[in-house]
Amino acid sequence: MYVAIEGVIGVGKTTLARFVHTAFSADLLLEVFEENPFLSDFYSDRSRYAFQTQIFFLLSRYQQQHKVIPEALAAGHMIISDYTFDKDALFAGINLKGDELAVYHRVHAALAEKIPQPNLVVYLRASTDTLMERIAHRDRPYERDMDRAYIDELNRAYESFFANPKWEGRLLPIETDTLNIVARPEDLDYVIDRIRQALHLSPYQEALPLKP
Repeated sequence: MYVAIEGVIGVGKTTLARFVHTAFSADLLLEVFEENPFLSDFYSDRSRYAFQTQIFFLLSRYQQQHKVIPEALAAGHMIISDYTFDKDALFAGINLKGDELAVYHRVHAALAEKIPQPNLVVYLRASTDTLMERIAHRDRPYERDMDRAYIDELNRAYESFFANPKWEGRLLPIETDTLNIVARPEDLDYVIDRIRQALHLSPYQEALPLKP
């Protein structure tokens, strides 16, 4: 079984993936985004470095998922990832235009056919204000001047992306504005319980609203 955790930059995908893989005794696949040599330049000059950044991410994500996910599934392991291969095209649609976007889509289409689709996508939602606060709190050097308008655009793009009927039956949206899975164990228990419920794995409780 393959579960992916998704959401906008700063929403807490990797943190949740680490907790979930422990709770389910699953294999863990984390994106190695910091190896992208164009990332810092991209955040300072998006139009100039978008194509190099996007193609590097595409090939890196393909190499990682094409190898790791099929091997885990063939061995009968559950695997948790903090990203989906599909989301690469979401970013490309925002960052690339014209011929560069057309070239990207041709390469992406050829590679995507070889990547397994997740059984469940846990979509972490948050307001743009919350995302900016979390990005500032983790204080990665290349994110210190993060453009709020870019994060807001990504937030809207993610909503449109997961509104596609292709995700029906395998999407678990979770609102995270009021959650703190690191500081409050009951919040983490709530999320893990919702994942168990979505996967029909016992034991789980029927969904109840969190107390304010």
